[in-house]
Amino acid sequence: MLFKEDEIESLERKYRLNLINSISGIKPANLIGTRSKENQDNLAIFSSVVHLGSNPAQLGIVMRPQSNGLKDTYSNINATGLYTINHISESFIKRAHYTSAKLDKSKSEFDLMNLKREFIDGFFAPFVSISHLKIGMKHLKSILLPNDCIFIIGKVVLLEVPEMSVNEKGQIDLSKYNAVGISGLNTYYKLKK
Repeated sequence: MLFKEDEIESLERKYRLNLINSISGIKPANLIGTRSKENQDNLAIFSSVVHLGSNPAQLGIVMRPQSNGLKDTYSNINATGLYTINHISESFIKRAHYTSAKLDKSKSEFDLMNLKREFIDGFFAPFVSISHLKIGMKHLKSILLPNDCIFIIGKVVLLEVPEMSVNEKGQIDLSKYNAVGISGLNTYYKLKK
């Protein structure tokens, strides 16, 4: 199949959405945990976490446009400056996936999806207890992208990694704890070394 620009733009909406969301391949599957200043927790699935640098240790996240009002994740990151990134494993794919549902601000995805919160070393934002790899992040900067998405840049300030998955060189074997990846909007893949 060969698609030229005008053909891509004229594709049926859902077909184009699925196609274009799949072309970048398998992406990391993560849950972003945030807490509002009023201590209301939020949890949302993201497949757009990217490595930016190791010294200083920084990661980026692409957020959808906030044109219809600020979403809880973005609002909480702006208000508190802290958030967590939690790897998703095979054992809780379905619960993690459904954190994308639209909920009333007073309800937490942690509770509705039966995902236990965990607080590590006094870090303000909640971690996902069942997640094997947990990252505490400090918001550094937000950049508006040409498509109105927002690129969040954060610094790694806390990291919990399963010891059995890290080799002597510091490399993490994601398959040791059954981490998963996402292609498109709802297709999950096992990660094998």
